[in-house]
Amino acid sequence: MSLFTEIGGEGAVNAAVDIFYRKVLKDDRIKRFFEGVDMNKQAAKQKAFLTMAFGGPHNYSGADMRKGHAHLVAQGLNDTHFDAVMEHLGATLVELKVPANLIAQAAAIAESTRKDVLGK
Repeated sequence: MSLFTEIGGEGAVNAAVDIFYRKVLKDDRIKRFFEGVDMNKQAAKQKAFLTMAFGGPHNYSGADMRKGHAHLVAQGLNDTHFDAVMEHLGATLVELKVPANLIAQAAAIAESTRKDVLGK
C-alpha cells in the first residue's frame, strides 16, 4: 500500500497542505519566500506534488525541484529555511494524527528533495 493511501488519500493530503501553509505563512523565518505568491495555485501544486511523491496519482506538472526553487535560492534560501519547512511538515502531520512511522516516511521523501530545492 502506498504512503498516499496509508495517510488517507486525497482528503488527507489536501488537509495537510492547507494546515502546512497556514503554519508556513506565520513563520517569520520563511514567510518572505511566499510574498506575492498566489497561494491557491501554490497549494494546488503542492497537493499534486505530494500526491505523486507519496505514491498516489501522478498529476504534477510543475517544474522540477531545482528549477522551481532557483529564484528562491537566489533570494537566500538555505538549509535553515528547509529545516523550518520540514518542522512545519512534521507538526502538520502530528496535528492530523498521522502515525509516527508514516510521518517518518513522509519526512524521508521530503528530505530527499533538499539538494535539488537548495540547488546543491
